[in-house]
Amino acid sequence: MKTRFILIQTSHAGNVGGVARAMKVMGFDDLVLVDPRFENVLRREETKQRASGAQDILERARVVSTLQEALEGITHVCATAMTPRDFGPPTRFPREHFQALLAPNQSTPLGIAFLFGSERFGMLNEDVYRCHVALSIPTNPDFGSLNLASAAQVLAYEWRMALGGYGANGEVAYANFEPLGQERVQADAKEIAGLIGHWQESLVRIGFLDPLAPKKLMPRLQQIFNRAQLSPEEVHILRGVAKQMVAKDAIKRID
Repeated sequence: MKTRFILIQTSHAGNVGGVARAMKVMGFDDLVLVDPRFENVLRREETKQRASGAQDILERARVVSTLQEALEGITHVCATAMTPRDFGPPTRFPREHFQALLAPNQSTPLGIAFLFGSERFGMLNEDVYRCHVALSIPTNPDFGSLNLASAAQVLAYEWRMALGGYGANGEVAYANFEPLGQERVQADAKEIAGLIGHWQESLVRIGFLDPLAPKKLMPRLQQIFNRAQLSPEEVHILRGVAKQMVAKDAIKRID
């Protein structure tokens, strides 16, 4: 299963290296940076020093401008947000969520991403709303602040163990789970984001959504679409519905 670590607007070069090292220790190698604070952050000396042997992860890493680009090919998105958001995804502990996600009666995601917000202000609400779940690491209630690289290490460990961990000979072991029946192709997060944008535009056009007072309508729709685990064909149908809504409204206005 594709596993991606996404750092959004990272402000400390050392943390990028620390995350790369945390990933390599647990056997993951897909790192994407969204609009980092510093240019050429992957080549900075502090980044390389903190990576400490994980330079190959840095060399393979990508820098993109938007979260939507970073989510291409991903079907299950996990926020790392300590504070639950109204109308946002459910908040769960990592181990609990991973066990449920990989249960035999669940369709296995084609790709999973872990999102980490800026060290300065965490994750924005709009980014959390894109996610299927908000993962909360259980910490000391009197001191719950985790360094970015430390948080990445905890999640990388929990996810690796959920997948089966490593055997005594150092080879990757796989958990004993099998999807029931034929695997269903799921639309990735980029396709869902396109659907959400299309519906938002159409709902504004027909007067159902007031952009000045949206009242959390779009985050609610985001969660509905996330739970539905839409296929690319279903996304295409729903975008057709949005297009037809606007067309019918235009004819009505002419009449």
